[in-house]
Amino acid sequence: MQGYVTGAPKRLLQLEGLAVLVVTAWLYSRFGSGWGAFALFFLAPDLAMLGYLGGRKVGAALYNIGHSYLLPLGLLAFGVYANHSLALSAGLIWAAHIGFDRMLGYGLKYVAGFGFTHLSQKGVKA
Repeated sequence: MQGYVTGAPKRLLQLEGLAVLVVTAWLYSRFGSGWGAFALFFLAPDLAMLGYLGGRKVGAALYNIGHSYLLPLGLLAFGVYANHSLALSAGLIWAAHIGFDRMLGYGLKYVAGFGFTHLSQKGVKA
């Protein structure tokens, strides 16, 4: 199953992930709730992988919800609008995690299986 980006476009998407990670970490250093909280919650979005206990379709859907920028951007907007530091910190950590994943080549999941993503096929034998 092809269906993932390769070559220069993939490298560009990985550089975008790096940029998101760097910018959100820098913003967190200025507006966040301390590096202990960052370290504690950085991998929290990966709890969405538990959705795979309900099968590939549920797993992919939950993983993709947890690894899309939409929800963290909503948290960030709320945090800025309401001057809510916890929402701002959570949004920055969440976005940093997604940027980190994208930088490493982990993408949004296809229903075909956990290793099938829009950026690569991880751990999948052809």
